[in-house]
Amino acid sequence: MSEKSNLFLKEIEKLAWDQEMHSRINTSLNNWQSAFESGKERINHLSQVRQKAFSIKYKVLNQLDKYLVEFETNFQRNGGKVIWARNAEDAINEIITILTKEKLTKVIKSRSLVSEEIDLIQHLTKRKIEVLSTDTGEFITKIAGEKPFHPVAAALHKSRQEIVELISSQFDLHSVSSLDESVRFVVDHMKEFFATAQVSISGANFLIADSGSIAITENEGNILLGTALPKIQIILAGIEKIIPNMEDLDLFWPLLSTFASGQTMATYNTILSGPALVEHEETQMIVILLDNGRTDLLSKMNQRMSLACINCGACHNVSPVFRLIGGPAYNATYTGPIGAIKMPHLNGMKEYQHLSFASSLNGASTQICPMAIPIHEMLLFNRKEAVTKKLIPASDRKLIKRSTHMFKKRSRMNIDKTKIKKRLFNYFISKNWGNKRELPKIANKSFGQLWKENKSDQN
Repeated sequence: MSEKSNLFLKEIEKLAWDQEMHSRINTSLNNWQSAFESGKERINHLSQVRQKAFSIKYKVLNQLDKYLVEFETNFQRNGGKVIWARNAEDAINEIITILTKEKLTKVIKSRSLVSEEIDLIQHLTKRKIEVLSTDTGEFITKIAGEKPFHPVAAALHKSRQEIVELISSQFDLHSVSSLDESVRFVVDHMKEFFATAQVSISGANFLIADSGSIAITENEGNILLGTALPKIQIILAGIEKIIPNMEDLDLFWPLLSTFASGQTMATYNTILSGPALVEHEETQMIVILLDNGRTDLLSKMNQRMSLACINCGACHNVSPVFRLIGGPAYNATYTGPIGAIKMPHLNGMKEYQHLSFASSLNGASTQICPMAIPIHEMLLFNRKEAVTKKLIPASDRKLIKRSTHMFKKRSRMNIDKTKIKKRLFNYFISKNWGNKRELPKIANKSFGQLWKENKSDQN
């Protein structure tokens, strides 16, 4: 069993029984459910819209090299610069090189899963570069010393009172007593940094091939402000973020907003097409296109469409496992059902294959996905790969082998001696069942026995 798997089991042992956390999560996600149910009614022919979105991304991922070159050509024509990064180390080195060359020490960073993927804040802080996260939720989790809880709502697990106390203690604010006052302080704190930041680093929701543009959507407006003021803008994006045409935003933006928060459209939607033309001032816009295992995932025919994910978080919201343990327990950048598919390929099947087994396979994630990604099927393909490569623990392989032997023959399943059944059941299952649940009881008589007795009574 890998180190990551052991850590995962220890985390879920604590979190699965944290009733207070579950109450807060369920309250937040139930609010999302209500907003989503209302929001999706505004999309006509939703199933066809989802299939169209799937088809567009299917085409893109099958011709990704073509669309990436098209984006690069058009973005450079707009005056921007494109840097290709094979892995996280390459991306970090490129960013450090830019900051060092320009002698920049203040960075304003928007919320981006790709920046978390490469541990951007940690690397910059080590080099004495001051970084401010503009997302309020990420700002809160950062000062709490925690990982973001949810891909859309980073501080979803925090109560209002916890946030107030956290900000008050962190900044020694004895006068702050409400959430509104706390948020107002955070906004004012950010404004001071905005005015002096030398470089902005943001992610991208979509990269538009035919215009060489970057599309960003948000509700706070901090990304827009952060990218507008500094003279150097760096956009970090995975190579899978491509969409073919500007017109495709008419499809993808409403889908993202509806499934993320129930909105028809997010409050702020920005399209960046190159550096600003400012007289007497030199501005730069640089896009770093990150591979970091995506090409390997692209080579998996049965799982490659997981790269069509638009990070709306909807599959997290309906996942029984995610609702029970939350994002940090995964110890991974990409969490929830979609993360359980992607992480074993992005960061190694040996270390992360256990995530693909952390699912009930109830199909809810597939039904809710705006991109119609068959998530539960891909989890099964991941599991098959883990078993084929003998990456699951020996005890689990033994259990599977012996269970298969038992279930292959009806006569073996119909053992009359109930004591033997109970012993076998307890021996094989009890260790994996956990010590906080009672094992199901085996009936004294099998269905076959009851059927025979019922027939004899009728005769």
